[in-house]
Amino acid sequence: MKKILVLGLGKVGTLVGELLSAKFEVTGVDKAAPHYGGSLSFNYLEGDVSSKSFLDSILPEYDAVVSALPYFLNKNVAKSAHQAGIHYFDLTEDVETTNYIRTLSETSKGVMAPQCGLAPGFIGIVGAHLANGFTKLRDIELRVGALPRYPNGLLAYSFTWSPAGVINEYLNDAEVIHNGKRKMVPSLDGMEYINTEGQEFEAFYTSGGLGTMCETYEGKVDTLNYKTMRYPGHGKLMKFLMYELIMKDDKKLLEDILYKAKPPVQDDVVYTYAVVEGYKGDTLLRDEYHNAFFPIEINGKKWRAISWTTAASIAAVVEMVANKTLPNQGFIKQEEIPFDDFLKTENGSLYLSHGKSGEFVKKPSDLVEAL
Repeated sequence: MKKILVLGLGKVGTLVGELLSAKFEVTGVDKAAPHYGGSLSFNYLEGDVSSKSFLDSILPEYDAVVSALPYFLNKNVAKSAHQAGIHYFDLTEDVETTNYIRTLSETSKGVMAPQCGLAPGFIGIVGAHLANGFTKLRDIELRVGALPRYPNGLLAYSFTWSPAGVINEYLNDAEVIHNGKRKMVPSLDGMEYINTEGQEFEAFYTSGGLGTMCETYEGKVDTLNYKTMRYPGHGKLMKFLMYELIMKDDKKLLEDILYKAKPPVQDDVVYTYAVVEGYKGDTLLRDEYHNAFFPIEINGKKWRAISWTTAASIAAVVEMVANKTLPNQGFIKQEEIPFDDFLKTENGSLYLSHGKSGEFVKKPSDLVEAL
């Protein structure tokens, strides 16, 4: 793998291009110039990334394509990559899109690796790593919150991530394992409260965060679920907007309203929290991973926490395919990616060097030793 095409040059896609350009020949493509305040480490072209004919014409020139596009554009990208016989990576949380890509992977010449972001993605890698330390599993509970560091207002939120993606996660049902059985539950339900050293969060079901884990762990656990962390009160207000005001029927209007009301902030934080319970031999134990990630500087520019944690995760998976730590053909499940090998990549190591110690988290060195 030498030549990589990155589609979608928003904040995350641009950073993916920056990170990968340290090892690969990268070209970025979008309808407009990248969202970046300085010179780029890679070349970029302007093109219609929503056009299947455009994708068919350009993808055969590359060894791999990384899609940082909205989830609803990924089916065309995956199909063009399949036709071109090249590797495919994306960040989608959309279940239907992932199922479509999985079908393509049955006859692919390269890797088909969706869901390579934060959740699904990194949190599933962590959860599976913890689970591998048990002889018999009981519960796997995964939590991620991408939040403004200094919230205000009743929603206590900022759309540093795509409003379309957030609404999709809130609207679609979530897959879980409950009482040993796979089932679908409504997103925004399953409300719980998490208190960490005086900081209180709420957490509720959202769609897509587990990726393919329910399939992998069916018959092996009593409970498996993913919930999104928010500041208290957020979930109730989103339910009111989507269901009581019936704005779920006009998602585009809802996106516009939310983005204008809660635009991105520069100082954000990403919380990751994984809990696994089960037996090691005859002893019932509970293992945990928790960390907080804040904005960092890369190539002389400050990047939001949600941007770099997402971009570093997919870039690390690309590295692992390139160095053959992962298979070079077929479908890749995030929970099958070895966590220790992930952290050894240049981009995966960012999770070690920039995890913050403090009231909420252990030091990164302690986490590695514990894991």
